[in-house]
Amino acid sequence: MTRLPRTLLPVIAAALVAATSSVHAQDSRGVSLESKKPFAAFSSSAERLRDSIVLKAKGSVGTRYKLGGTKPGSGLDCSGLVRYAMSMLDLALPRTAQKQAQFGKAVPKDVAALKPGDVLTFGRGKRISHVGIYVGDGKMIHASTSQRRVVETTITKRSPLIRQWKGVRRFVDANTAQLRDSILAMADSLR
Repeated sequence: MTRLPRTLLPVIAAALVAATSSVHAQDSRGVSLESKKPFAAFSSSAERLRDSIVLKAKGSVGTRYKLGGTKPGSGLDCSGLVRYAMSMLDLALPRTAQKQAQFGKAVPKDVAALKPGDVLTFGRGKRISHVGIYVGDGKMIHASTSQRRVVETTITKRSPLIRQWKGVRRFVDANTAQLRDSILAMADSLR
């Protein structure tokens, strides 16, 4: 039997609970209502995964910048920070910002559409040279070369970096068919 990554256990548990039980509520008259959304727990599991990515990124704030750095103890660069924060998902992300910008699902470059844990990409022309992790409230965490450390920055004010904002990639999405299908297949095999 294949061993599952520990980080997927909360997602699987939530999906199994959602698949095998109904959510009950009462209306204003006290009449019991049964939910027509049995996978609502799956959506909240995706939110918890995004929050975990943000917590891991926030825990790296203050870490010194090191070109090519992949571990908080010895220093991080921008792509090393993204790899480190996403490691809880057991994602095998490439080493460079340019290649990381090709993974995940493309999301509109709109602050209102961003979700915590989204990866923001920056660069000039077609070249992506920097990445950061959106943490909510118009802020991101990234390894800053100018400040020589991992910092939290607002993405709503004008700065040279924000003028280079190219796009957004999402790695955790409750609507991702592949993850959903995998969990449903596993749930079927447990019956």
